[in-house]
Amino acid sequence: MADKKIKVLIVDDSAVVRKIFSEELSKEPDMEVIGTAPDPIVARDKIVLLKPDVITLDLEMPRMDGLTFLKKLMKHFPLPVVIVSSMTHKGSQLAVEALESGAVEVLGKPSDSYSTEDMSAQLKEMIRAAAGVQMSRIPSTPSPSSAPTSPEPMAVSVKETTQKIIAIGASTGGTEALKTILLNMPLNIPGIVIVQHMPAHFTSAFAERLQRICAIEVKEAQDGDSILNGRALIAPGNYHMLLRRNGAHYSINIKDGPLVHHHRPSVDVLFNSVAQNAGANAVGIILTGMGADGAQGMLKMKQAGAKTIAQDEATCVVFGMPKEAIRLEAVDRVAPLSRIPQEIGHFLKFSK
Repeated sequence: MADKKIKVLIVDDSAVVRKIFSEELSKEPDMEVIGTAPDPIVARDKIVLLKPDVITLDLEMPRMDGLTFLKKLMKHFPLPVVIVSSMTHKGSQLAVEALESGAVEVLGKPSDSYSTEDMSAQLKEMIRAAAGVQMSRIPSTPSPSSAPTSPEPMAVSVKETTQKIIAIGASTGGTEALKTILLNMPLNIPGIVIVQHMPAHFTSAFAERLQRICAIEVKEAQDGDSILNGRALIAPGNYHMLLRRNGAHYSINIKDGPLVHHHRPSVDVLFNSVAQNAGANAVGIILTGMGADGAQGMLKMKQAGAKTIAQDEATCVVFGMPKEAIRLEAVDRVAPLSRIPQEIGHFLKFSK
């Protein structure tokens, strides 16, 4: 099993992309490009014949668009899919819809020229994450088309001079997990700060989508944004997000910086700042995702007095990040995704 290679099928109408992806992935000892396809019609036959472990899928292709093909694939022959999308506003919206339809990762396609080094490094990590996905755990329920009635407000017990903070970190499979949690947050929920591993441009479309369907406010964070009850701030792709405190007031700092655990934004960067600036007034949640980003930061949060929650293995698309946090004994409570909103309420001392 250790020397088993990940079999990859590349589906893209660009011969240049197929060539670059094939060459770069073939350099990896744990990967094998078993075929390429210029459109979904050709891809359909190759999937049946070659039985790939992971598919890379462009969204804009001839004969059948990638999103339509993805939906058919998830219904009849579910496989881990890494979406390759343009970073235009339309492309970003399509990519978010693809994640809702069962894709597990999304890769941004440079609009001017292909940055082979950056793009291939990201792609390899995403393929490894996708290969570890449990497809049976990919949510299949359709998203609501409009904002639901707000969950019943809950009374929050807080210290007079401080605010509570909820900090969440997620990666592979996290977009749908976050949606499940945020849809169940009441309007008076303390401010929420989120790092979801996602490329630049796509976080904006993701936040816009959640804003349309959630009762609370959801937005892509900007430098200096205030933390407010009933507001969730999502770290912008390719930037780190940190919590800052001035007296009883919390705000957001958006900054550049080196990759941490191969990621920018990094969950550890956010959690470390929450540990330092919010301490016991914070609740930390680590959700589905590959790797260890967030585990050390969650340990620092717990050591600072914060309450911490990890998504359980049975409901994770990839049980990597929560597993590492549990291994470090950084977690107070392990819970299935559906119970995490209640666990947040318990730790914030909500009363019905």
